[in-house]
This record gives sequence, C-alpha cells and structure tokens, in this order.
Amino acid sequence: MLTIGKVAARAGISIDTVRFYERSGLLKKADRTEAGYRLYAADDVNRLKFIRRAKALGFSLEEVAELLALNDGVGERSAVRAIAERRLAELEQKIAELDRVRRTLAGLVQACDGAGPVCGCPIIEAVLGDDTLESKRDDATPTTSSYTAKNPSGGKKHGHS
Repeated sequence: MLTIGKVAARAGISIDTVRFYERSGLLKKADRTEAGYRLYAADDVNRLKFIRRAKALGFSLEEVAELLALNDGVGERSAVRAIAERRLAELEQKIAELDRVRRTLAGLVQACDGAGPVCGCPIIEAVLGDDTLESKRDDATPTTSSYTAKNPSGGKKHGHS
C-alpha cells in the first residue's frame, strides 16, 4: 500500500490532483488508516498514469472517464476509436482556427511598419473594430497582400459581401 505522496510521485502528478481525481470518481476512494491517511494500491498508480496521459492527449475529464470505463472492460474497441476520432476532429478544428489567427496576425504585423504614432496603426485599428478580423476568421484562405498600412482590410472584404 502506498501513501498519497508516494502514489502521486510515481504517477507524476501532485497530491492535490490525486485528491481531485478521487473526488471526481476517476479514482476509487482510497482506504484509510486509523489515523485517516489515504492508502493506495500499486494499480492506482497505473490508473493515475493513464489519466495523466489521456489528459496530455487533450481528452476531457468526461472522455477520460469513458476511456477508463472502456479499459475496465465495459465496452468495445470501436467505442475507444470513436472517442479518439471525436477528439482528433476537435483538435484539427482548433489547429485550423489557430492557423487562421496566425495568418491574420502575420498580415497585420507585416502591414505595421512600427514607426510613428499609434494612431492609424493597422494592428490597433483592426482590434478596435475593423471587421477584417471577423471576416478573416471566416475566410479559409486569407491573404496578407490585402493589408495596407492605412487600412488593414485594404478596402476589401474577405469571405462576405
């Protein structure tokens, strides 16, 4: 039997995280000594490592709970795959959104020469309310050539009329 400190160290997480996973139901309630100390089995370390690794892959606590239940023998491999496919689709969507944001910001940085007063800065004007940022979010292929130093949208709307 392992104390909470030892199980946390072996699993590579904090003591508070062990307590949180126990309260969340991802880890069964630990047995307690007469003095009230939690005692864990070696299998609990493996379960905590599983949770940590699943979280590192971006799975939500709900998805981790589903994976644990499946791993405990309650389901089929197809269910595991379906959870992973959902997570992958969400990640791909986030990556695409981050790429759109990166391209928009890169265009704004390119449009700003970094000289002169802040007034008229294409970055500030875009953040203040020019709809370029919103139209760029909806455009799958924004270009940086449409930006100018005086007007970040270059007088053009992207993706909408």
